[in-house]
Amino acid sequence: MNVLEVFKRKSTIVTLLTIVITAIITLQNLSLDTYMIRDVEVSFYNNYLIFKQSFFSLIHNENLYARHLDVHVDFYKYSPTFALLFGVFVFIPTWLGLFLWNLLNALVFYAIWRLDLAGNKNKFWIWLFMIVEFVTNIQSSQSNGLMAGLMVLSFVFLERKNMALATLMIVLSMYIKIFGVVAFALFLFYPDKIKAIGYAVLWTVILFALPLMVVSPDELIQQYQNWWVLLKADKPVDFSLSIMGWLKYWFGLVPSGGMLTALGVALFLVPFTQIKKYSNPVFRQLVLASVLMWVVLFNHKAESPTFIIAIAGVSIWYFAQPKNNFNLVLLVGTVLFTQLAPTDLYPSSIRSTYFIPHVIKVVPIILVWLKVLYDPTFTVKELED
Repeated sequence: MNVLEVFKRKSTIVTLLTIVITAIITLQNLSLDTYMIRDVEVSFYNNYLIFKQSFFSLIHNENLYARHLDVHVDFYKYSPTFALLFGVFVFIPTWLGLFLWNLLNALVFYAIWRLDLAGNKNKFWIWLFMIVEFVTNIQSSQSNGLMAGLMVLSFVFLERKNMALATLMIVLSMYIKIFGVVAFALFLFYPDKIKAIGYAVLWTVILFALPLMVVSPDELIQQYQNWWVLLKADKPVDFSLSIMGWLKYWFGLVPSGGMLTALGVALFLVPFTQIKKYSNPVFRQLVLASVLMWVVLFNHKAESPTFIIAIAGVSIWYFAQPKNNFNLVLLVGTVLFTQLAPTDLYPSSIRSTYFIPHVIKVVPIILVWLKVLYDPTFTVKELED
């Protein structure tokens, strides 16, 4: 295969485009002036600085979950294990570390391309559909593209009967953001559940113990206690882009978080009643899509960069099954009101008056998720023996 033939491959083109876009956004963030929040100077890659500082806080036995206003704004909210693993970025120049970190979030594209979604011909369209949310994520140097990629890769490895790597992907995601645990629901579709539990316990212990390379057991336990204190004090954000925010700002309803989550779990489990359809790969892909949307819709801290996870779910839902006009309308609505609503495509007066206070960004995802629940339950057929 010559060089020209390689560049004609869509996978090569979208990979190069992703690298170029990541480089542009990284340079933009590095070149922009800082701004002020609560009399503190903030950079446009504040999250990267939070992650970087967490490594030094860990190895110096400082409270990971305290403010470090001399370096960044906001709190570190991930595990001690993630702080240690982020060490791979801290001893290289900031410009290179930020670029590689942003590029790591492109794992979501790689993972979805590993799915069998009507062949390779949809790779470019999947990439094009998701690229806006990918940019939104890396503009804030967030970890959500990585999270989505790990959850989808877990499914890929399950389909390939590689239980060890499937469980590793989910446990890794849990040590970044706890809601990765929801992906364990996918294991109900596969045999070797005892083996899966064994691997999950093994990876959990190994990743928990990793920071012991730089801290003592007592110091590690103290960090987890500090983390728990922070999580208990965590409050929903104003205009949270979740079902909680939608209920509040559309209907004036403020249900308890526990009650709303319980309702969400009940709805999420509806497709799991279709036991005879478990052997259908489209059914399993649709449930994966539901997982990716659920962890955003029922996350009381969901914000715009989080939506790369939900959009990954929407892309899987749409490309996993035959096209129809109703699904197309939902897809277009997602582009117009989820992906483009925060952009300058709409006048700022419309965004500030309608889109932001009415959490419009989350509405199409709610509608698609309800359709995702319907499709595997009523549309997808059982496979013939």
